[in-house]
Amino acid sequence: MAGRGDLDQQRLTTKVAWLYHNRHLRQRDIAERLGISQSRVSRLLDLAVSTGIVQTTVVAPPGLHAEVEEELEQRYGLREAHVFDVAVGPGDDEGHLIGSLGQLVASRLQAHPLEAEVIGLTSWSRSLRATVAGLHRIQGSVGCVVEMLGDVGPVTLQHEAADATRQLAQLTGAEPLFLRIPGVVPNVQVRDTLLTYDPDARRALELLDRLDMALVGIGTCEIVPPLVAGENFFTDEQFQRAVELGAVGQVNLRFIAEDGSPIESELDELVVGVTLEQLRRADRVLAVAGGPSKYLAIRAALLGGWVNTLVTDLSTAEHLIAR
Repeated sequence: MAGRGDLDQQRLTTKVAWLYHNRHLRQRDIAERLGISQSRVSRLLDLAVSTGIVQTTVVAPPGLHAEVEEELEQRYGLREAHVFDVAVGPGDDEGHLIGSLGQLVASRLQAHPLEAEVIGLTSWSRSLRATVAGLHRIQGSVGCVVEMLGDVGPVTLQHEAADATRQLAQLTGAEPLFLRIPGVVPNVQVRDTLLTYDPDARRALELLDRLDMALVGIGTCEIVPPLVAGENFFTDEQFQRAVELGAVGQVNLRFIAEDGSPIESELDELVVGVTLEQLRRADRVLAVAGGPSKYLAIRAALLGGWVNTLVTDLSTAEHLIAR
């Protein structure tokens, strides 16, 4: 049975806690009101927490999923995970989903100053173009924004990609570096010839060895419009070849197996862009990806460690955790 002294202590502790947390009085004001020292008020507030008089519960507002993000980070060794509950209507396709994710991650990038000498951008990625479109001027210091893959798809897509690179550079006060040669070439000889006569492309590729931050695309092993088979891009037969070798997805057109290991083949030599080894050396590799068609590809990219910051939707995150 508690003694009178204990009851008095509990009563005083409760009173101090109530005035501080419910009435929002300052510790100095509480001390004056109760006729005790401010240091004692501080000790009583600590006592209120340690004895359970004050219990703190973190309740995430609707749309925030801190517990899911923490679970993703722990399971896959991620530096950061950002999970959004994106509303997808019955008639919406996955393009709507990744476009929404791109716009949402823009607010996260906007929240903190960006410090980097070299930022790599997958400018043909739909989600990353949506990200750039949702950005306002970013505080910080960025040296240059370099494209991580040459031109792919029709001319209109190439123009959109170049504009996204220019816009991100402008918003960060950086120099834009474009990779204006085909992203997929027919053979090694064509690649070497193009690089021989294009010093800007050579400089861009050299800077990929010094990436501080990379904004990458995660894709499946199929052709998704507006990309077109064989138009500065892989053909259906080349994608099938990658699948036969065990590929379940690709990061910037570098194919990976279900366990995340790289798929080594002659196709690698046809890609003009960042390699998996260069991505591995980057301090931060951020991908914006989601949707059922990309479940296997995203999981493979995480297992391989090719991505250390993931922005995705709640359904994809829950699937990744369940796996």
